[in-house]
Amino acid sequence: MKRFINEFKKFINKGNILDLSVAVILGTAFGKIVTSLTKDVITPVISLITGHEGFANYKYVITAADEAAGIAENAIYYGMFLQNVIDFLIIALVVFLFVKLVNKADEAARKAHEEIVELKEEIASKTPKMEDVLLDIKSLLRDNLKQE
Repeated sequence: MKRFINEFKKFINKGNILDLSVAVILGTAFGKIVTSLTKDVITPVISLITGHEGFANYKYVITAADEAAGIAENAIYYGMFLQNVIDFLIIALVVFLFVKLVNKADEAARKAHEEIVELKEEIASKTPKMEDVLLDIKSLLRDNLKQE
């Protein structure tokens, strides 16, 4: 049992599991934000064109409700489906833009790194070696001795 617990601790403490957990939590919160955006902002604007009821009330009634007979309404709520499609498209657009932004930032960082490496190599190639400096000093001393 102790071995099982230790293996479970190792599994949980792996970075991948923690990263995935954070991603799921953030994804859930992000989904709520996008749902609110579509439900509370976009759908009311669209309902100006489609009518005051909005998408959620669009349905095809198969069997009408009859309270006296105890029959509940049976309907296809295609308005909710349209709402979910709009939610999906907005989430997909935002994720696309976010991934594009991250890729652009990653590309800029990679280019900056390459430029730094090139500059370091250029500086290293222009920096005189110790032997060259010593030879220059030696020749300067020799020239000074000749002038005296």
